[in-house]
Amino acid sequence: MIEVRRGDELGEGFRRRVTEVLVQGFAEDFAYFSKDPRVLADAFEHMVLLDRFYVALVDGEPAAVASVTEGSQECFAPERRPFQAALGRVHGAISHRIVRSQFLGAYDGARPGLAEVGFVTTAPEHQGQGVGTALMRRLMELPYDELVLRDIKDTNAPALGLYRKLGFTETGRRPVRFAGRAGFSAYVTMSRTRDVAT
Repeated sequence: MIEVRRGDELGEGFRRRVTEVLVQGFAEDFAYFSKDPRVLADAFEHMVLLDRFYVALVDGEPAAVASVTEGSQECFAPERRPFQAALGRVHGAISHRIVRSQFLGAYDGARPGLAEVGFVTTAPEHQGQGVGTALMRRLMELPYDELVLRDIKDTNAPALGLYRKLGFTETGRRPVRFAGRAGFSAYVTMSRTRDVAT
């Protein structure tokens, strides 16, 4: 059975496991910081704002996560010292600056009634089992008139397909620099208004 709860409802005892799902799902994107998932979890665990994350549980264990923010809310609160403790003094300080510059910042189109859904990922062992769909369906029940997903890689066919199936439509594309090296050519933005049938 899949149950979806907000991270703060689960409590601090789930912080590490929620972070592990997050870093597993974005391991390729977070590889600059470390290729070791344990080290990534050590570096990122402190900054996850549990009240901004929804967690899909399978048999009581986190299987998928997504952040939901509104207006100027952030889903992370990175601090330099934990990054340095996990990654070393210099690499940790640089990584902290990168996280602050790349992971923080509200959606330009923020307005009352609009929520940004981000960092959506399902643990590899739970992919293809409907966990991500259950999580997204729960988020669609939240009292927002519009949900926006940003920075989806144009090569992420499973995610793009799921979002389309759920009624999200593409509203923009942002080309990436050095596309060949990045392995994809654009970040896709999608949105869904409440009046779209599921």
